[in-house]
Amino acid sequence: MSTQTSSSSEATSRTVNLLDVKAPEAAPTAVKPCCVCKDEKAARDECMLFSDGDPKEKCRSTIEQYRSCMAGYGFKLPEAVE
Repeated sequence: MSTQTSSSSEATSRTVNLLDVKAPEAAPTAVKPCCVCKDEKAARDECMLFSDGDPKEKCRSTIEQYRSCMAGYGFKLPEAVE
């Protein structure tokens, strides 16, 4: 009989109070590429769509501004294909 009491006592001591369990801290939310550099992207897109002549040459500065902004957030954009 003492064995039953000790095993129920052990089971009780191992019971976890769920209110005392802390949830793991959430990892910081990563920034999505679609959500950063919106102004630079809009300027780049407008220049590319509405420029006269070769947009790669005429929009080089806006493209570089967008690329450097994205690099600031850790995104590497591919080089322009010639």
